Amino acid sequence: MSQPQLKRILISQATIVNEGSKMVGDVLISDGRIAKVAPKIDEPADQVIDATGLTLLPGMIDDQVHFRDPGLTSKGDIATESKAAVAGGTTSFMDMPNVKPTTTTIENLEAKYQIGSQKAWTNYSFYFGATNDNIEELKQVNPNTVCGVKVFMGASTGNMLVDREQALRDIFTYSPTLITTHCEDTPMIKAQEDKYREKYGEDVPMSAHPEIRCREACYKSSSFAVELAKETGADLHVLHLTTAEEMALFEPGPVEGKKITAEACVHHLWFTEEDYATRGSYIKCNPAIKKQSDRDAIRQAVREGRIDIIATDHAPHTDEEKQNSYFMAPAGLPQVQQSLSALLDMVHEGVFDLETVVQKTAHNVAIRYQIADRGYIREGYWADIVLVDMNKPHTDDKAHNLYKCQWSPWEGHTFKSSVISTIVSGELKYYQGEFAEFTPGHRLLFNRR
Repeated sequence: MSQPQLKRILISQATIVNEGSKMVGDVLISDGRIAKVAPKIDEPADQVIDATGLTLLPGMIDDQVHFRDPGLTSKGDIATESKAAVAGGTTSFMDMPNVKPTTTTIENLEAKYQIGSQKAWTNYSFYFGATNDNIEELKQVNPNTVCGVKVFMGASTGNMLVDREQALRDIFTYSPTLITTHCEDTPMIKAQEDKYREKYGEDVPMSAHPEIRCREACYKSSSFAVELAKETGADLHVLHLTTAEEMALFEPGPVEGKKITAEACVHHLWFTEEDYATRGSYIKCNPAIKKQSDRDAIRQAVREGRIDIIATDHAPHTDEEKQNSYFMAPAGLPQVQQSLSALLDMVHEGVFDLETVVQKTAHNVAIRYQIADRGYIREGYWADIVLVDMNKPHTDDKAHNLYKCQWSPWEGHTFKSSVISTIVSGELKYYQGEFAEFTPGHRLLFNRR
C-alpha cells in the first residue's frame, strides 16, 4: 500500500536558529524533507505558514524517556506521551527498557518497535536493556537500527540492576553500539535508606531525598563508568548527571570525536533542593535534584561543553502513586510537554543562548547517536522542526496537560514562550493548539559502522 503524498509546506520569514547562527528566511518542505532554505523562496506550496516574528528550531530529540509501553500503561503510553511531546516541540524520542516485559531480548525489542510503529506521534527509537546475564543477546543488537544499550548501574525498576563487575566489563567490551548509563551506587543508597528509616520510620521527609540518593553514590558510580570506558575503549554516554563533582569527569568542548559524553536533564537545570518544600514528591526523581550550587555547576558545564546533551528522563506516575509516603512514592516526573518551554525560559533569563539550546537538544544528539538525516535545518534532511513564539506566555495547568497522568511539576508556572507548530518528518502534526489526524512517526536510523 503506497503512502499518501505529503504536502509541500512553505514556512515564510521565520527567524531560523541552526548550526550556531540566526537568519530570517524561508524553509520549503517537500516529500517529508527540507527541500530549500533561503532568505526568500518563491515556489508553489500546498500550505504556507507565515512565521513573521516567530522562531524556527530543529525539533528536540529527547534521548531519554519512559513512555511506559508495554505493561505500565496506567501511567502513560507511547500514544499519550508522544502526543504531549509533539505539543512541547519534541520530534523524536528514545525510550528506556525498564517496562513489562523488559526490553532485554531482541524479540521484546522488536515487539516494542511494532508498538511504536502504531502509536508514536513522533519519530522513535528504543534502547536494548543490559542485565547481569544477557551479554550474548546484547551482542546481536543492530547498531544501525537501535539507539543504544542501557545499563542501570544503580537501583532500578524491572530487575535490571547490573551490579556484577564482570558483567559490566563484558557489556563495555562487547556492546556493538553506544552504552548509556544510569549511575548511582546501590549499597551506599541502601545504607542511607536504613539510616533515615531508623530516624524517621516510614515518615521520611521528601527533602531527605538528595541525602538518601546522595552525591557520593552518584560520583562513585559515574567515575567507575568513566574509568571502565577508558579501560575498554567503550562508547559511553552518562545520563542525568546531578552533582558539581561529576562535571570534572568530562572534557569540555565540542561533542565531535568524544567517546565519553554526558547528559543533563531539564529538571536538574531548573529545580533545586529548596523546591521540595512546595513540590514534594512531584520532584522526587532518581538521581535526585540537589543543591543550587549543583544546578549552577551543571548549567556552567552545559555552557563549557562538558555536558553535551540536554534531555528529560520523562517518567510519569499517577497522581495517586505520588501521594504516598517517601518510600512508597515512586521516583520520576513527566515533562516532555514543558521541557522546551522551560529551556526557553532559561534563554530569557540569560542562562543559555538559543544557539546553545539547539546544539544540546538537536545537533549534538544527532552527532552523538549518529542519527541519519535529522537534527538540523538542512536541505535534504528530514523536516523535524518546531516553530515557537518567544514572546507568547502560557501558564502550565491541568486543563492543557496531555499526559495520561495529568500533572506536571511546573503546574501554575507561566512560561514566557509558546510552541506554535511542530512538524515531524515533514508532516504538520500540531499547529496553534490543534492536532492533525494521527499518523505515526518514523523509526530512527543510525549511520554507524
